[in-house]
Amino acid sequence: METMMNTPLYLPHELIIQILMRLPVKSLIRFKCVCKLWLTLISDPYFANSHFELTAATHTHRIMFISTSPPYQTQSIDYEASLRSASASPSLNFLLPQTHPDIEIIGSCRGFILLHCSSEFHIWNPSTGVHKEIPLSPNDSHLDVKYLCYLYGFAYDQSRDDYLVFSMSYDTTLANDNISSHLEFFSLRDNTWKEIEGTHLPYMHNSDLLRVGSLFNGVIHWLAFRNDTSMDVIVAFDLKEWKVLDIHLPDEFEGELDDSGLWVFGEFLSLWATDHFDRKGTVEIWVMKEYKVHSSWIKTHVVSLDDIHILIHSPLCSTKSGDIIGADDGKVVKYNDKGQWLESYCYFNDRGGSEVALYVESLLSLPADNEQA
Repeated sequence: METMMNTPLYLPHELIIQILMRLPVKSLIRFKCVCKLWLTLISDPYFANSHFELTAATHTHRIMFISTSPPYQTQSIDYEASLRSASASPSLNFLLPQTHPDIEIIGSCRGFILLHCSSEFHIWNPSTGVHKEIPLSPNDSHLDVKYLCYLYGFAYDQSRDDYLVFSMSYDTTLANDNISSHLEFFSLRDNTWKEIEGTHLPYMHNSDLLRVGSLFNGVIHWLAFRNDTSMDVIVAFDLKEWKVLDIHLPDEFEGELDDSGLWVFGEFLSLWATDHFDRKGTVEIWVMKEYKVHSSWIKTHVVSLDDIHILIHSPLCSTKSGDIIGADDGKVVKYNDKGQWLESYCYFNDRGGSEVALYVESLLSLPADNEQA
């Protein structure tokens, strides 16, 4: 018995890998200090990719809140838990307040969040602190940026292990008949901007608000106005087929694009719209039950803004039980599938609001040698 008690426990290497792969990123970063073997294992890109795939399949996304004004603060929550269960993330100290007065979140992909900051982008992994700066497109240099309107997107090209930043822009000083937007992308692997040939397109949006694309089914989706047909549409860029197509809005949809947005509701592409002309104000939610099939649009919810105690504009995500979480300007609310208020919370109330994004924790690095942590 004494011999057995003094014998160190032995775990097969394969079992150790499987155990580590199920741990959160914060723990794995600490465990790099245990021994050289674990440092090598956890730093291996194959391990990081396997860990991300397992996390994305078995864990919920987190919600990231970033205060919009310096000095920037961050909070993240597991939205399956209480909305008040926030934890601080690595700081954004690589953003200098004097040169980045305001920041906007463009999107998230594989654990990275894309930030738009004045005259540049930053790709940032909030789980590890890894980040990389990306310049704006050279096409912006010939015009004052205030005269350009943008649709932005952020995606991953699995065939090349490459992260792509998309920008569709047009000159607002031109008459509608002359507007032709163009689509370009930045490849992290090639470290350059390129215009996609044949994409001088008839799309615009009647607002100076930045429009962020919704990534679903390997396709980036934007709400836009098609000026040659005078119709509001969903512009979709298919990353596999590398082409642009239109998806029509529901026939009964009467919302304004400035008060509408796209999101992923459960397993479906979804559309929301705020009606401020209603006496109390409402949010309509539409779901496309069969992707790209126009007749499959169904209005699933009409939620009274008065009933949920807060002027919420943007449904963001849904929980496993079907509860809906919305966010607007630092405020977050959860309501059930009948539109009844469950709880709400306000982040950075004294700091003028915040930007918000969904992300999955990851150990992944970027396909570049000059990323920083």
